[in-house]
Amino acid sequence: MTTPVTASADGHDVIQVRGARENNLTDVSLDIPKRRLTVFTGVSGSGKSSLVFGTVAAESQRLINETYTAFVQSFMPSLGRPDVDALHNLSAAIVVDQERMGANSRSTVGTATDAYTMLRIVFSRLGTPHIGTSSAFSFNVPEGMCPRCEGVGQISDIDIDQLVDREKSMNEGAITVPHFAVDSWYWQVMARSGFYDPDKKLKDFTEQEWADFLHKPQTKVKMDSNHVTYEGLVQKVQRTMLSKDRDAMQSHIRAFVDRAVVFGECPGCGGTRLTAAALSSRIDGVNIAECSAMQISDLAVFIRRIDDPGVAPLLAGLRDLLDSLVEIGLGYLSLDRPAGTLSGGEAQRVKMVRHLGSSLSDVTYVFDEPTIGLHPHDIRRMNDLLLRLRDKGNTVLVVEHKPEVIAIADHVVDLGPGAGTDGGRICFSGDVAGLRASGTLTGRHLEHRARLRDEVRKPTGQLSIEGADLHNLQDVSVDIPLGVLTVVTGVAGSGKSSLIHGSLPAGQGVVVADQTPIRGSRRSNPATYTGLLSPIRTAFAKANGVKAALFSANSEGACPKCNGLGLVYTDLAMMAGVASVCEECQGKRFTPEVLTYTLRGKNISEVLGMSVAEAYDFFTSGQARAILGRLRDVGLGYLRLGQPLNTLSGGERQRLKLAIHMAEKAATYVLDEPTTGLHMADVDQLLALLDRLVDAGNTVIVIEHHQAVMAHADWIVDLGPGAGHDGGRVVFEGTPADLVADGSTLTAQHLREYVGG
Repeated sequence: MTTPVTASADGHDVIQVRGARENNLTDVSLDIPKRRLTVFTGVSGSGKSSLVFGTVAAESQRLINETYTAFVQSFMPSLGRPDVDALHNLSAAIVVDQERMGANSRSTVGTATDAYTMLRIVFSRLGTPHIGTSSAFSFNVPEGMCPRCEGVGQISDIDIDQLVDREKSMNEGAITVPHFAVDSWYWQVMARSGFYDPDKKLKDFTEQEWADFLHKPQTKVKMDSNHVTYEGLVQKVQRTMLSKDRDAMQSHIRAFVDRAVVFGECPGCGGTRLTAAALSSRIDGVNIAECSAMQISDLAVFIRRIDDPGVAPLLAGLRDLLDSLVEIGLGYLSLDRPAGTLSGGEAQRVKMVRHLGSSLSDVTYVFDEPTIGLHPHDIRRMNDLLLRLRDKGNTVLVVEHKPEVIAIADHVVDLGPGAGTDGGRICFSGDVAGLRASGTLTGRHLEHRARLRDEVRKPTGQLSIEGADLHNLQDVSVDIPLGVLTVVTGVAGSGKSSLIHGSLPAGQGVVVADQTPIRGSRRSNPATYTGLLSPIRTAFAKANGVKAALFSANSEGACPKCNGLGLVYTDLAMMAGVASVCEECQGKRFTPEVLTYTLRGKNISEVLGMSVAEAYDFFTSGQARAILGRLRDVGLGYLRLGQPLNTLSGGERQRLKLAIHMAEKAATYVLDEPTTGLHMADVDQLLALLDRLVDAGNTVIVIEHHQAVMAHADWIVDLGPGAGHDGGRVVFEGTPADLVADGSTLTAQHLREYVGG
């Protein structure tokens, strides 16, 4: 019997991190086992992302880019080297994050997963009548796209009644478009064009006058002694407003455009995006658009029925892909669902499915809170997938707070002990049993359970939702109690968001704090967004006897080289843009003169570099302290005042919005998964905050999967029983105690386990 040879290559079984100092990391050194599942834990802002994404994954991706020729590298974003002494034994890293998938209207779940590509090939071989190659079924190439909408499935139309008031004449201000007020330049060109009488009401225009008024192409007209260019109102609006990037518009123009442009289903293809020929080809009486519109779980059943030796390997691949989507809890989606409409959690799971089918092994997969948006029932499936990736011989690194995921880890790295400058150190590294016994904040909270309330609060009234049928809701009628904490729960895709966001009457007194990105967030930061910068600028101006505008990086005091951004962005046309620190101000954002002015020994750049907690101690009174207090209350004490908003996670964005709304006299708060990104210890703080909002006389409605929040609720509305068309019904409404005692739903099972555990 021969003894196996131990090659030196077999010794590379750990990723060695030595002296990591990215962001708040304090010279961190550790070994991460390869081909194992390692979970990184710690409070928000403790340095988990800086270690996993900012150091390990960033350096791995940078080193891979360096293997290309200088010519190829010139087209790639230049990745800076992380601040670390050494990293050894890295393997190629694939980051599976929660960035929303591109909002490109042509990208769908089917195109993003390659399921639609496989389906096209199946139809090109087996569909009758036979209409050609697989590209004849693609809505992204001229051969297959509907000629009317060019494969988008929708056409945009302008609602004329949002542009004009037909009851008025030009002189009475009939045009309601911004910049067309009576006597404005645009108005004068139209009113004095001679094509119609400015005193005649629009509703009395002849057909010719109406056509000239709305649609006349550019033409020269004489006004006084000058020749000016006249064009119809619709032409003008399309050219000057609709062709602009929506995000770059001023807010009042954007609001007008959102009102005036109506998107409707394309009459040419019925919204299917495809040519009539593509729609005529069928398998078992079903065309490719009908397959794409099916719920993925139903499509999987349909594909199983197709049996043809000519495409057997392809069918097997498609079946596996669809089964994986169902297994990961996305069976309620359809392949024609636009990718831009997926939540962060859904997008991450779609990306994950692509990697499960990959033949690569010995890769490092990096996940950012993969349980976001998942019911405890779905978390078990997610755990299975993480373990499957590991068992293929991969290193799996997961940043996560949920005890259910920590429990399956081979290895745990706990960072802390606090956030920001109080974090950035390794508190524990070892197995789960060791973490439990370690006495760290995470270790102590692993077995922590929020208890059911001894007594639930009494409602002061009710908000009635009747006959809700948005998306998969099946004529749902439900009463949401007022003056208490209500938790709306159910598996992913059961209809929670459709019910609350789609049916709750928006308007006075209803405040929605969600996780959507904040517009214009490259220039904005917590100080500008919350209104905190205003009292800070005033304090600096008063202390130095100069004007306040100097202390705004968007105004006079801004560094001229970077316009107060602190970074210089280089647009690489087809590739992702690159940001580099401004050489002139070294990222400080202000002119040298402005930095000479101080407030109690600190200049404006140093104040904006403070964390919320530090600034709370620095500003001891007034409006600044009140705003900082609210930011601290929502668990954002570690955020830096000048941190760009586009670097915040979804959970941080939501808590920032909540802090702002807490200053308003709201009546009803709607929160969507506020526990996102929160450590178990911080969840207790969040529960106390929700209690304060309710005890101040507000109604709080929370869409949430976290059992601690369910246990703490006064009232629960549980949707289900499943996802997609298997959901959309109310399966329980009552107190958490009743749900635990008598409920038979998936939520009841998991909450019973949680409370009993």
